[in-house]
Amino acid sequence: MGTMIQRYTLTEEDFRGTRFTQSEIPLKGNNDLLSITRPDIIKAIHMEYLNAGADIIETNTFSGTTISQADYKLEDAVYDINFYSAQIAKDAAKEMSTSEKPRFVAGSVGPTNRTCSISPDVNRPGFRAVSFDDLAIAYKQQVEALMDGGVDILLVETVFDTLNAKACLYAIQEVFEERKTKLPTMVSGTITDASGRTLSGQTAEAFLISLSHVDLMSIGFNCALGAQMMKQYIEVLAKKAPFYVSAYPNAGLPNEFGQYDETPEFMGKQVEQFMSEGLVNIVGGCCGTTPAHIAEFYRISQKYEPRKLNISQV
Repeated sequence: MGTMIQRYTLTEEDFRGTRFTQSEIPLKGNNDLLSITRPDIIKAIHMEYLNAGADIIETNTFSGTTISQADYKLEDAVYDINFYSAQIAKDAAKEMSTSEKPRFVAGSVGPTNRTCSISPDVNRPGFRAVSFDDLAIAYKQQVEALMDGGVDILLVETVFDTLNAKACLYAIQEVFEERKTKLPTMVSGTITDASGRTLSGQTAEAFLISLSHVDLMSIGFNCALGAQMMKQYIEVLAKKAPFYVSAYPNAGLPNEFGQYDETPEFMGKQVEQFMSEGLVNIVGGCCGTTPAHIAEFYRISQKYEPRKLNISQV
């Protein structure tokens, strides 16, 4: 979503629209707001990915919690950000769905801009900028709005701190219990560098074990690493996970200009290894990937069967 939004020449006025004209803080770059102020752009982006063959599209809500929106003093807009984002994506999915190829909307729940496990102050290692309870409250508000807007799936993504994810999953389960309904839930972590660990220090297997108590639809990795570097961690999940496995890497690592250089064809060859070796059930793209990348993944995927679950693990 962010990659596609950057292709538009948007101004501060696009982000403010008519609703946020009095904001004292610059809003340009707060992409989630565009679901309110420029829904036409968000809908157009969804349609491009659906036309490329995507089965699942994500809502424009990566930073849709009160914790993240506090940087813009827009906590009061959180419900509408999530509700309208879900509706926009759902409308697009409905337009493109057929009986042979139904399309689904995943409510994107990002990690927030704070971590529950690590102090942001090197001089106070015991300090935390956010608590588990704070996170659970914020996530619950986001999840409720996404469900009100009609999402089919909840996607807890780009997890760099598993304790943050646990707070989110706790909130999700609380909402499910209160509403007496459930949605499929996906979790996707991020390996931050070549150390092979999340920011909070977990290996791929530790990450899986920490979340295996929850009845997930899928678990996987996204973002930080390109497909080639991510493969070894996907292999761990493919071998150990009792859930479906997802992978949606970046289009390589950013260059000195912050751009992503891997073409659809180059990245497709790497992602094809995931498919040909039976490692994944869901593939997609994160930073730097475009509808052209998704079209290539979709084309390749037609040649392969998805990973089979190990019944003894389920």
